[in-house]
Amino acid sequence: MSELIRVEGLHKTYRMGDVEVPALRGVNLTIDRGEFGAVMGSSGSGKWTFMNILGCLDRPTSGTYFLDGEEVGSLSRDEWAHIRNQRIGFVFQGFNLLSRTTALENVELPMMYNGSAGKQRHHRAMAVLSLVGLETRLDHKPNQLSGGQQQRVAIARALVNQPSLILADEPTGNLDSATSADIMTLFQRLNAEQKMTIVLVTHEADIAAYAKRRIHFKDGQLMSDERTVEETRTRHG
Repeated sequence: MSELIRVEGLHKTYRMGDVEVPALRGVNLTIDRGEFGAVMGSSGSGKWTFMNILGCLDRPTSGTYFLDGEEVGSLSRDEWAHIRNQRIGFVFQGFNLLSRTTALENVELPMMYNGSAGKQRHHRAMAVLSLVGLETRLDHKPNQLSGGQQQRVAIARALVNQPSLILADEPTGNLDSATSADIMTLFQRLNAEQKMTIVLVTHEADIAAYAKRRIHFKDGQLMSDERTVEETRTRHG
């Protein structure tokens, strides 16, 4: 498997007045293309700081972050914006859909930022909405959709620019247990059939259990990194 993410000696320290608060303390990690990993840890463990750095939303204090072989942790804000639009798809707990626009229009939005033609946007958005099982809900606005359907729209939006990486931040946090299971099964299917690389942040062990790899943070450090038995067998042929 080819490497998609590599971080080396990753440190992040926040300054609160005169006090320095270390959020990451020398993290080294690689994630290969096509992996499905869950990043776990309690509040203050560093998992969200790590996710924000992977998503080019925050800059490490020191250390390096490579995405697709390119060192991206030190790039400019404009370069980060381009990477976030083209190479990273985000899925959030709160869905973050535009309330007055349809499912189709919400999914088309990232393609508008990169200048895709209207017909191309339309066909691509229809294709990814079909992929997540919403081909009959194209013209529905968020208030006409269930929570699970809204999250499926958000997943389609994350997929529409064919990113290298999907980052999901507590994607089932606003959903009931049955709907959460549906969404996590969808992530599993996208990983297995579409070979999507997915990194999920969660504090819930039952949600992390859907992933093939579980990465635990504590006090800003990597405490454990385990793959499922099947994934280990697959990787070693």
